[in-house]
Amino acid sequence: MKASRYVVIGIAAIAALLLAFLVRGMIGGNGSQPAAATPVAAEVPQVKVLVAARDLKVGERLTEADLTWKDWPESAVTAAYLTDRPVTPAAATAVKSPEETPQKVEAKTTDAAGKAVEAADKMLNPTKGMDAVLGGVVREEILANEPIIMRKVVRADEGGFMAVMLAPGMRAMAVPVSVENTAGGFILPGDRVDILVSAEVRKSDGQSNFVARPVLRNVKVLAIDQAVQAKADQPSVIGATATLELTPEDGQALAQAKAQGTLSLMLRSYADVGGPSGRVAALPQNAPADRKVTVIRNGQSSEVPVSR
Repeated sequence: MKASRYVVIGIAAIAALLLAFLVRGMIGGNGSQPAAATPVAAEVPQVKVLVAARDLKVGERLTEADLTWKDWPESAVTAAYLTDRPVTPAAATAVKSPEETPQKVEAKTTDAAGKAVEAADKMLNPTKGMDAVLGGVVREEILANEPIIMRKVVRADEGGFMAVMLAPGMRAMAVPVSVENTAGGFILPGDRVDILVSAEVRKSDGQSNFVARPVLRNVKVLAIDQAVQAKADQPSVIGATATLELTPEDGQALAQAKAQGTLSLMLRSYADVGGPSGRVAALPQNAPADRKVTVIRNGQSSEVPVSR
């Protein structure tokens, strides 16, 4: 009995040891390898950059519809970009180690800048930042989503602005104007006008006669004095000169008319701006200024003079 008892105890001990090793292996296998660290993507600081909303051609005038704000990595922002807030050199070149959290990086960047707090009250909002180029003219072609840089835009207060505004093949020519011959000052830059010349014509008998004839029609006004764009709260512009966009041939005709008499600008309706533009054909030299038309009423005829 003792031998069998020892056998049973031995088997039980061996089974207990095997079970202990098995449980230890299971627990040790799960705990022997360190838990895999969950990768946390580092948050890249962003800044809004002013970009083109569409492809912009040379000579186009910039409006709000042509521009938009787009998120841009702060480290990729250069000094030439227009942003919605100041970007310090420290912020653009800050090195971020894996151990640093975005909050620590932000605090470190602010401390390195030194004057970030003082500059906060001078930060540009999107409207002010866009105003830096609104109304300007594209000097070099800008593609959609391309950052706007001042080198590719000519502002109204910079040299060369008028040359960029002109359409290919057109010329700019200034003529003297006054309130009386510019529709009371209601002719603004961008309007279309017809031009008349009033001159004194001497007849063969020595007497003189004043005539007015059209010279040009549907001509674009580029500027009044140095104003190329009327302010929003300015319904009229009064100046001493008006700069017009003309072809070289139309410029010659206008210079000749200006030497003959006084020029007057007639404002055209917006509904008529799509009509023909340029010189108005002059009457033949031997054509009479006035013609007569025979009108018959109730069996009686009469001649009525008609001016052409």
